[in-house]
Amino acid sequence: MSDTLLIAVYAFLGAAAAGLLGAGVLRVLRHRSLIVSLTVVTAVAVTAMLAGTLAVAWAMFLSPHDLTVVTTVVAMAAVVSLATALLLGHWVVARSRDLTHAARSFGEGGSFAAPAGEATAELAALSRELALTSAKLAESRDRERALETSRRELVAWISHDLRTPLAGLRAMSEALEDGVADDPERYFKQIRTEVDRLNSMVGDLFELSRIHAGALSLTLTRMSVYDLVGDALAGADPLARELGVRLVGDRVEAVPVRVDGKEMTRVLVNLLVNAIRHTPMDGTVAVAAERRPGAVVLSVTDECGGIAEENLGRVFDTGWRGSDARTPNAGAGLGLAIVRGIVEAHSGETRVRNVGGGCRFEVTLPTAAG
Repeated sequence: MSDTLLIAVYAFLGAAAAGLLGAGVLRVLRHRSLIVSLTVVTAVAVTAMLAGTLAVAWAMFLSPHDLTVVTTVVAMAAVVSLATALLLGHWVVARSRDLTHAARSFGEGGSFAAPAGEATAELAALSRELALTSAKLAESRDRERALETSRRELVAWISHDLRTPLAGLRAMSEALEDGVADDPERYFKQIRTEVDRLNSMVGDLFELSRIHAGALSLTLTRMSVYDLVGDALAGADPLARELGVRLVGDRVEAVPVRVDGKEMTRVLVNLLVNAIRHTPMDGTVAVAAERRPGAVVLSVTDECGGIAEENLGRVFDTGWRGSDARTPNAGAGLGLAIVRGIVEAHSGETRVRNVGGGCRFEVTLPTAAG
């Protein structure tokens, strides 16, 4: 065996022994601070070098003087290495503690701000991820607050809307019971009207609860937008005639879509009824369907006079009904929330914008493939 190979074997055996010992120490101390781990790793490296050197020196029968020189050199290297490891470990741990304090701040409801100073690539990447998570949590808290506000408003509005017809029903029933109603037939008709209104409100609440619970079951079929619009116009025409509003639907392309016909017809009817109720007599409500790349845009344009810019973003919120001046006889504010829920269940989008003399509600749906 050559001298070089012999030296390599002795050096490897000495270093391997030190490495195995260091691995055992690291396993025992694996839950300790990073400074301890770095110190152990550095000590293992120095010890492995020293063990290999001593093994080679012993095998080559170096003189005591030469062995002392080698040992001294290795010892000085060990001191410098350990000092460097301690300095590095202290710096990394300090940056880690700063990051921990910053993370605790947004965990307690605040926002995350990355600690000042440079950090390792891993800690910098972690800071970026925490910043993104903080932004998402802030958005989630904003949505939660908006939803809670919407729920409170909805409860208040529905309580008011229920109290009024119930009080009227009680008064009429007592009048009929006491025999003091001067026109019983009119009372019966009014009771039926109020019951229908309450039934419609309860139906809307049930539909909205299914949407929010993700329990809305859709039966998708391929059909033409032209047929959808035709069914919706037929359903809204009696109300339009009663209120003296013209319905126009002459710009409708026969674009194929895959939708639940019943639910999507409800969307269009809700939009049409909303537009008709807010359009003055002799006004016009126009329906259109235009093809876009990979989608079709259904629009309902009314002559309501427009919506305040600050309220455009709230139109589809649950319970929103606009100002009292604009919607004096509005319902519980569920129709447009139901519209958005059904459209989003079809992977579509809803939006509203002001146009000359009114506003335009738009529903974007993906077209059917093939």
